[in-house]
Amino acid sequence: MTGSFTLAYVPGVTPGKWARVWQDRLPDAELTLVQVPAAVAAEKVRSGEADAALLRLPGDREDLHAIPLYTETSVVVFPKDHEFAAADELSLADLAGHVLWQPLDDALEWDEQPGQAPVERPETTADAVQIVAAGVGVLVVPQSLARLHHRKDLKYVPLADAPQSRVALSFPIRDENPELVEHLIGIVRGRTVNSTRGPAPEPAKKQAPKQQQQRRGPAPQQKKQPAKRVKPRRGR
Repeated sequence: MTGSFTLAYVPGVTPGKWARVWQDRLPDAELTLVQVPAAVAAEKVRSGEADAALLRLPGDREDLHAIPLYTETSVVVFPKDHEFAAADELSLADLAGHVLWQPLDDALEWDEQPGQAPVERPETTADAVQIVAAGVGVLVVPQSLARLHHRKDLKYVPLADAPQSRVALSFPIRDENPELVEHLIGIVRGRTVNSTRGPAPEPAKKQAPKQQQQRRGPAPQQKKQPAKRVKPRRGR
C-alpha cells in the first residue's frame, strides 16, 4: 500500500514502537511523526494538518473519533528535600496545606481543587516544573510527563486517588484515508499482520461444472453381470 500519513502526538506519548511496526508492514506508505502541544492536538486533526493524533482524554473530541489505548498513573512531583521525600505513595488528603500548580495545559480534569490554589496558573507543564524545582508548591501530572521533565533535584510518587489521564488515538469522523487509518488502529491495538483489517477480499469465482466433476473424482464403475452358462444339446 502506498501513500503518506501524518501522526501528531502530545508530549509524554512515545509512538516510536508503533512507527517501527508501521515501517515493517507498510514500507511504501510514508509515516511522519509530529509532536504538538496538547492544547492544539485535536485541532491539528480537524484542520487536516495531521491525519490522526495520539492525545489525552478527557479533552476536545468535537468531530473526532477517539479510541482509548491505555490509562496513565498520576504522580505528585516535589523537590527531593520535601517532606514527601520518604513516601512511596500519597493521597489527595496529603496535599492539603500545599500549593498545587495547575498549568493551562493540565492533562488532568479535577472535580474539586485539592490543596491550596496558586495565585496564577503557569502557561505550561514545563513552567510548573521549574516553579516546583525552585521549592514552591507541588505538581500532579501523568507519569509520562514526570519522566519527560525529569530533573535530578525532583522526585515523584503515585497519587492514589487522583484523576487519571487516558491516551487515545483520535482521527476525523469523516476520514479521507480510511485504509491507512484502519492499519494504524490495528497497529496500536496490537493486531497481527493477518488480523489487521484491510479491504474485503474478493469473492471466489464459481468453478465450471467440468471442474467440479473433476474434484468429485471418477464416476463409479458398474458391476458386470456374470455370463450365463449354456448347456450343450444332446444328440437325438
